[in-house]
Amino acid sequence: MNQTLSIFAVCVLFAFSAGRTSAQTPIAQTKVWQPSPGHTQIAIWPATPPDAQPVPGPESVQTDTKSLIAGKPTTSVTNVTRPTMTVYSPAKNSTGVAVVVFPGGGFEELAIDLEGTEVCGWLTSRGITCVLLKYRVPSLPYDWRCDCRPHNQMISMPSLEDAQRTMGLVRFHAAEWHIDSHKIGVLGFSAGGYLIAEISTHYDHRFYKPVDAADKESCRPDFAVGVYPGHLWVSGGTYKLNPNVPVTRQTPPTFLVQAEDDNVDGVNQSVAYYIALKDAGVPVEMHLYAHGGHAFGLRRTNLPITEWPLLVEKWLATIGMISTSN
Repeated sequence: MNQTLSIFAVCVLFAFSAGRTSAQTPIAQTKVWQPSPGHTQIAIWPATPPDAQPVPGPESVQTDTKSLIAGKPTTSVTNVTRPTMTVYSPAKNSTGVAVVVFPGGGFEELAIDLEGTEVCGWLTSRGITCVLLKYRVPSLPYDWRCDCRPHNQMISMPSLEDAQRTMGLVRFHAAEWHIDSHKIGVLGFSAGGYLIAEISTHYDHRFYKPVDAADKESCRPDFAVGVYPGHLWVSGGTYKLNPNVPVTRQTPPTFLVQAEDDNVDGVNQSVAYYIALKDAGVPVEMHLYAHGGHAFGLRRTNLPITEWPLLVEKWLATIGMISTSN
């Protein structure tokens, strides 16, 4: 762990968070993030989380009132050391499907509304249970650009441990939460898009010592959705996939969407993952749009890419997760 912390201090990582906030941006700060009334955060670890690492300060919530997206401010959470999940259940017409949502933020922060609570509002309106994961950040993903770790070394970052633990908990509580244990997927944005690829390829081995019966449940997603994902492409002349995302035939069906003018992660991220999935025989659907940029979430604009949630719904029907009438 000391080696990891040392690496964390010296490597220049997380290019994905560029452009979200800056020192000149007016930001309102509060303390620990809280969900809307009627919803409760559930600690995913019964005690101190495994592989705990120091953070620059206490958890804080920051609202950016200047760099608006679709005319609205955005709220982010940083310095998360006590990861939680918040369950949002549909008010009616439950499909039995559940989606664990991973907000993005370059593994430095979490875009908790744009890529979190607003996503849950959409999913629950379609009869899908949403589980919003507030995973640990800052965290340390493998980054091939700074040559921080050998390419053949397995990754065990806290964020992935949190994702694995949450998937097990959701399956463990499936009956209680009116969820079909065979219809639990993941959806992630930007860095969270990388996290959906990681858990889709690292589900047969927990990167932490099991703590209870929930860790005996499978943490393999039944499907995955990546929206402007990052960390997947090894830059160069070919579409080489990050070696720490070992795609196999057992990787779950995947949906990808990204804009060609994404100047943060770049469209090659989705293309590299798509090629690897297709070559492995994994059912995959990808939508690339000319315009949309990065970090647009679900907020409505006049661009065609804003319709991506409808495409996800149609795709979920084609893979048998929901009925065509939903």
